[in-house]
Amino acid sequence: MLRDLKPTDRIGDFEVRPGYYEMDGASPVRGGVNFTISSFTATSCTLLLFHNNKRRPYAQIPFPDSYKVGNTYSMIVFGLEIDKFEYAYSFDGPYDPEKGLIFNKDMYVLDPYAKAVTGQSNWGERQPDQCVYKARVVFNDYDWGNFTAPSIPLEELIIYEMHVRGFTYDQSSGVKNRGTFAGIREKIPYLKELGVNAVELMPIFEFDENGAYRNFEGEQLYDYWGYNTVCFFAPNTSYEADHEHNREGTELKLLIRELKSNGIEVILDVVFNHTAEGNEMGPFFSFKGIDNNIYYMLTPDGKYYNFSGCGNVLNCNHPIVRDFIRNCLRYWVTEYKIDGFRFDLASILGRNEDGTPMDQPPLLKSLAFDPILGKTKLIAEAWDAGGLYQVGSFPSWNRWAEWNGKYRDDLRRFLKGDGGLAWAAAHRLTGSKDLYDPSYRGNCASVNFLTCHDGFTLWDMYSYNEKHNYKNGWNNTDGANDNNSWNCGVEGDTDDPGINALRLRMVKNAFATLMCSRGAALFPAGDEFCNTQFGNNNAYCQDNITSWLDWSRKEKYSDVFEFFKYMIALRKRFHVITKNRRACTCTFPPESLHSAQPWKTDFTHESRMVGVMYAGSSDGIKGLDEIVYFGINAHWERTDIELPGLPTGYTWKLYVDTGRSADRVICEYDNIMLYNRRLSMEGRSVIVAVAHKIF
Repeated sequence: MLRDLKPTDRIGDFEVRPGYYEMDGASPVRGGVNFTISSFTATSCTLLLFHNNKRRPYAQIPFPDSYKVGNTYSMIVFGLEIDKFEYAYSFDGPYDPEKGLIFNKDMYVLDPYAKAVTGQSNWGERQPDQCVYKARVVFNDYDWGNFTAPSIPLEELIIYEMHVRGFTYDQSSGVKNRGTFAGIREKIPYLKELGVNAVELMPIFEFDENGAYRNFEGEQLYDYWGYNTVCFFAPNTSYEADHEHNREGTELKLLIRELKSNGIEVILDVVFNHTAEGNEMGPFFSFKGIDNNIYYMLTPDGKYYNFSGCGNVLNCNHPIVRDFIRNCLRYWVTEYKIDGFRFDLASILGRNEDGTPMDQPPLLKSLAFDPILGKTKLIAEAWDAGGLYQVGSFPSWNRWAEWNGKYRDDLRRFLKGDGGLAWAAAHRLTGSKDLYDPSYRGNCASVNFLTCHDGFTLWDMYSYNEKHNYKNGWNNTDGANDNNSWNCGVEGDTDDPGINALRLRMVKNAFATLMCSRGAALFPAGDEFCNTQFGNNNAYCQDNITSWLDWSRKEKYSDVFEFFKYMIALRKRFHVITKNRRACTCTFPPESLHSAQPWKTDFTHESRMVGVMYAGSSDGIKGLDEIVYFGINAHWERTDIELPGLPTGYTWKLYVDTGRSADRVICEYDNIMLYNRRLSMEGRSVIVAVAHKIF
């Protein structure tokens, strides 16, 4: 408990005293507010106070020299009511751009530790002074009580990636609070029905959606995805239905609590590789005004490295920046009970101050062994825009998992029928052991995905051969060109019933593959009802129906939705799919690979049939084996296969066959027994068969 303190000095109209130097940011204390901020090179710092929503400060309070300890300024200002003011800072110091020193005492500087940022409460409403950000002091009184997290093992996660606004903003969502944290809360029954056990929220840290431009047709574009962070400790206020700055994200906490109470973990997509300040042509509102040459990775002449593709790169392995990132993650884990983080362009986090990759990056190691983050899931997007690609080699300390880009690429190609990929497909299905040593990493390293926010949706992957990004304003030069997609014969929408039926089958094939692969599984919101972005594979700036989910498609593609539900439930039901269990009573290994003939893996360039069998003893019934077979026929022609022989007393039962008519794909309850172990698989189809005990 903070002791009662009395003022020791008076500056203008304010009574002040030295503050708490280890309390970063602005915090309520008895009788006032404690302000603490650090700069390595600044010569002075001034606290600026603003009346709410005003453009100019009503008070400027310079930190006395005696209030500076080391490089840290700290001051308690008495008599402030936290709901009656906003604040910022100004710093003075040397100006030498070639050395990265660009102090400007006339610029307002946002507190990097601010818990609430003002000026962007309503989505799309530009503030009067572009890139002038102020903060409010928040009062954290949310009581989590004895709340406990679901604590789901990473390899059992079924992660649902969503954009807070896009998930519910379209009228078809049917929610009251569209495009907000509260809107997601209204959809929790839907998430439970679908069966996912984790949501991954695209960036929710404060960002300025107005930081984009207009396209060639004059349409307003937005920084819709939110990957240009303004403040790392503050939730994006425009995602709140009630724009109340001083309650420290209560609406978000309510969402997190309700999700977790329903068995759904919460993962945040975080961006520590760059910020919204951009390069030397970009705005000046935070780190540039505090210690530009420390927070950003600079070239020898003071310019900005650009391994992010967004103008600047955070200098993540500098001790000051490293501590900032760790403090930020600790804050979200302790105050918001976040279960995990997905790190955008995480390879940047392993670069040295000169941009070179490091063998033992201090930041990554410190996060891996941090005691507060000890149970937190750490997931790396193991590449960056500077050409560093580390899938399978990202420094892990057996703590870091990876978005498995090779899973996406290999299985996309295999599923559409490319040759020479049978072995690659077999590896990806069984946990990518060629990338992740199972004796060290187990099944906890690979986060498998076929689609995500970045690229085609699953429906578009089988509707377009080429990207169609013209509305982004870059003459279709933006976005990836190597999509490994296939339009099934016609580019875009078609009335051809044969092509549409094939597309639906390919969608089901892909999702069944994802659910029957070892490793965590991730898919983006809307894939379960064939969401489309009309061929746009880089919809980062599209705040419209291109990015918003059209919930009317759930009814139109109800059979796909039901298939997704079924496959998610099947993955949860048969635990041998996700990890090794106790050994079978028979001699089957935990997993085995097969071609059209059981136990044969003489794959050639023309091989397009791969089967995997998972086996282990049942968790629930003593003496019962749990055996699941998953097979992919990626060939365009029918293929006759034979399943492995089973122990005495067991026979194969067909659960899923996408080669059947749409209303019969889920065939578990049709009692199709494969006594002779033979099956003729339609071209471009998958099957799931389960060993049944014959009593």
